[in-house]
Amino acid sequence: MAERERILGLDYGSKTVGVAVSDPLFITAQGLTVITRKHPTKYRQTIAAIREICEEYHIGRIVLGLPLGLDGVEGDRCQATRAFGSLLEEKLDIPVDYQDERFTTIEAESVMKAGGKNDPRERKKTVDQAAAVLILETYMHRNGKN
Repeated sequence: MAERERILGLDYGSKTVGVAVSDPLFITAQGLTVITRKHPTKYRQTIAAIREICEEYHIGRIVLGLPLGLDGVEGDRCQATRAFGSLLEEKLDIPVDYQDERFTTIEAESVMKAGGKNDPRERKKTVDQAAAVLILETYMHRNGKN
């Protein structure tokens, strides 16, 4: 029996990409890693790392956090995120959806503090991964996946 396809959640930034994956039943999201980007306008290594994850976890859909402004308006960061999403669809042949990511980093930091991670340097290393988890959980909840 073939393994059920999972959903990949990404918190895309100019320096890092936080990565999370759903379980096969779309009940939970687990943080996987943070991909460090070498250059904000070069994508080859970032896409190669995401491709490996997609193959390993049998990803059937990608959810990319969309950094809307506080007023809900799409700015320059949203344009860059959508361009990255289009590139992912083209290079990986996996559909990409977008999820409002306002406040996910703040919420992720709050959750990490509550969990005992009080050292700002420690939180900085994993906050993008935690934000990717929140993006994916929100998407699954909004779309009835859990």
